[in-house]
Amino acid sequence: MNIKEASQKTGVSSAAIRYYERESLIPPIDRSPVGNREIDDRILRRIRFVTQMRAAGMSIESLRRYIELFDAQADNTKEQKAILQEQLAAMTEKRDDLQAAIDHLNYKLAHFDDHMLTTEAELRALERQHQTDMTDNN
Repeated sequence: MNIKEASQKTGVSSAAIRYYERESLIPPIDRSPVGNREIDDRILRRIRFVTQMRAAGMSIESLRRYIELFDAQADNTKEQKAILQEQLAAMTEKRDDLQAAIDHLNYKLAHFDDHMLTTEAELRALERQHQTDMTDNN
């Protein structure tokens, strides 16, 4: 199939597929005699893998390293797992940070009338006092 068909099948733009190839995230794509890319299931699977790993937050550099290890002749299972574990740890930390922010917003919403309105009134009073002080000093 050509790159347009592969793009439609994977949901990845043609430009991204070309980028993946240029960055060695997918193997070099075979070309027809007239120079058009001929994408087979092997390439489609690689495109999907790259897309999934990018969606999981993996950097281009880490992904490239993982793919180099996968493509190598040696058994690099240990190193590949280490990269995946590192990515999982990073994503878990991001999830925890996001959950803390969600929890904070839920608290603010649950206590809006008894906390937020009081706090905002205090902040407005401090701002008015600051403005008064600045006017008196000038």
